[in-house]
Amino acid sequence: PKRIFFMSLEHPIALETSILDFVESFRKIHGIPKKDKIYLFFDEVQYKEGFERELKILNDNENVKIFASGSSASLIKDKKAFLTGRHNDILVEPLDFKEFLIFKNIKIKESEKYLYDKHFKEYMELGGMPEYVLKEDSEDIINLVDDIIYKDIVGKHNIKNTKSIKELFLLLCERSGKNLTYNKLSKVLGLNVDTVKDYISFFEEAFLIHLVYKHERSLNARIKSPKKIYIADVGIRNVFTGFKDFGAVFENLVFLKIKDKNPRYYYENNKEIDFIYNNTAVEAKFKKPTKEELKTLEQSKFKNKIVAKNWEFFLQTN
Repeated sequence: PKRIFFMSLEHPIALETSILDFVESFRKIHGIPKKDKIYLFFDEVQYKEGFERELKILNDNENVKIFASGSSASLIKDKKAFLTGRHNDILVEPLDFKEFLIFKNIKIKESEKYLYDKHFKEYMELGGMPEYVLKEDSEDIINLVDDIIYKDIVGKHNIKNTKSIKELFLLLCERSGKNLTYNKLSKVLGLNVDTVKDYISFFEEAFLIHLVYKHERSLNARIKSPKKIYIADVGIRNVFTGFKDFGAVFENLVFLKIKDKNPRYYYENNKEIDFIYNNTAVEAKFKKPTKEELKTLEQSKFKNKIVAKNWEFFLQTN
C-alpha cells in the first residue's frame, strides 16, 4: 500500500504544482528510492495542462507504473500523440446486459429464464451508466450530460450559443435510429447547416452519440449518403425523451452490442436492413418482424442472417 499514490488532478492544488513534484514528495515521505517501483493513479488528467509531458518524463526516467484516467474523452484523445508507444488505452463502455445483471445482483436459474423478460425491460429503460443503474436517480444522468456538454464541448470549442447545443442534443435523442437531416435540424434550431454538422461532430467526439454510415461500395458514396444516429446509452436517451418507442430503444441497444464490428445500415431498391457487418445482416426487432422484413433478410446477399428480437441476443458472447 505504501507504494501506491492516488491524486485527482482537478483539485486546485494540482493545477499549481508539478506532477513530478508530487511524486518526488511521495517518495520522500515514504523513503522510496527511484530504483524501487511505485504505482501512480491520476484521475481527471485532462484538467492538468501538460500532463502528457510529465507522465512521459516519469515513465522514461523512473521505475513506475502509471494509471491515468479521465471523464473527458475528447480532451484525452487530443493528448495521445505525446504518449505514442508508451500507453495502452482502455475505453470504459456503459454496462452491457450481462454486466447490468451483475450490478443489480440478479442471478437467474436455467429453469427460470422467463425472468429475463422483466429484467431486460429494466435494462432497456435504465441503460448502462453504472451510478444510474445502482441509484436510479435521473439527476445523475442530467448532471453527467451537462458536464460533458459544458466541459468537453462548450468549453473546448468556445461555443457561445449554449442553449442551441443543448436543444440539439435533445433533438438527437428523439431521433435515435433515424436518418440525420441536417437541413431540418438547422431550420428547427435556427442555425446554419455547417454549425449543426460541427455540433454533431463534437457530440460524436465526446462519445455522446454514434453515427452509422450507409453500406456503400465507394467511400465517396458512403460519405455523401445520409447517416443514422444512435445514442451512446439508452438510459441517457430515456431520461431526456421519456421511456417510449421501444423499437427505437431496442435497435439502439443492438447497435451498442455490435458497435465494435463497425456496422453500417443497408438500403437498396427500397429494401432496408438495420445493420451489416462482416458479411452478416442483422435485423433488430423488439416485436415480431413482418413477413416482408424476413423476406428482405432471407433474400439478401449476405451469408449470415440474424434476427435480434429479445434478451437472448444480448447474452451471446459474439
